[in-house]
Amino acid sequence: MALPPPDPQFVLRGTSAAIHTLHFSCGGQEPEIPVLFSGSENGFIHVWNLKTHRVDTALDGHGGKSVYCVETMGGKDRLLSQGRDQRICLWDLAEGRTAVTDSVFTEHVGFCRCSLVKVAQGRWLMATAAKGLEEVHVLELPSKTSVCTLKPEVGAKLGMPMCLKLWQLSCGSQPLLLAGYEDGSVVLWNVTMGKALSQLVCHQEPVMSLDFDSEKAKGISGSSEKVLRIWSLNEQQNLQVYKTQELVNAGISDITIRPDKKILATAGWDHRIRIFGWKKLKPLAVLDYHTATVHCVSFSDHRKPQERLLAAGSKDHRISVWAVYTHT
Repeated sequence: MALPPPDPQFVLRGTSAAIHTLHFSCGGQEPEIPVLFSGSENGFIHVWNLKTHRVDTALDGHGGKSVYCVETMGGKDRLLSQGRDQRICLWDLAEGRTAVTDSVFTEHVGFCRCSLVKVAQGRWLMATAAKGLEEVHVLELPSKTSVCTLKPEVGAKLGMPMCLKLWQLSCGSQPLLLAGYEDGSVVLWNVTMGKALSQLVCHQEPVMSLDFDSEKAKGISGSSEKVLRIWSLNEQQNLQVYKTQELVNAGISDITIRPDKKILATAGWDHRIRIFGWKKLKPLAVLDYHTATVHCVSFSDHRKPQERLLAAGSKDHRISVWAVYTHT
């Protein structure tokens, strides 16, 4: 008989607003304290101490507008955040500082999270939905140099970009971007050439979230429908549907594959977190704790597998933290 799903290891409360994004920083050298960053609808970013389960710092840089993306840039002292104020802020948190050191004005009115990839020591590429309805802008950080603007062909009618994933196979190889659009398409872009390599209609509704495993050259996407689509990338850089996984209830807000590529988690409109095996998409667990839509899921980057955690943020103002399948 299958084991019943566990309860959360602990729950973080006190943000007094819906949680829209989560990001761990736990892979540092001892005795660094592992932290979890959360971005809230009320414009705050909270830095949670995972030893005390309390907020160490609350950052306020988006003028009370919802924060829907938080990422670290090579350590937990360099932070990037994105909000509904159409700004992406860069923070310096070293030695207790709470300062915004730079910002980028995107002019994008949607809620498409930006995507980061490290291309060299101290150099990053960032993709963000742009002012033009269907456009994606790629910048280099920290210089803020414009790399390219990715525009669909005339008459393509993809709609707004909804989710982005920058990646490169190896250091020095060309960076590529996967973008999910309002019309249900996923498009693979060559960032250096500024052109689309492949397009695949994965959903009948807007693509709400996607993640990609560059080692296996396959990805996964979700929408407001009752399906997850798994798609692969062949050697000719063509996207093709690989598998469809039916869901019990409609609506996926977020999908993330664990860094070890063994399992993945989805955040559901039905208040539940679902865990699947990544190899065959076998359903493994349904985590039922929240009382409203789960907006985001994130796996920790602990160095030791047995310490790995999964966090989920919800409209119910709570963050549930789980220890699931830590020995797979």
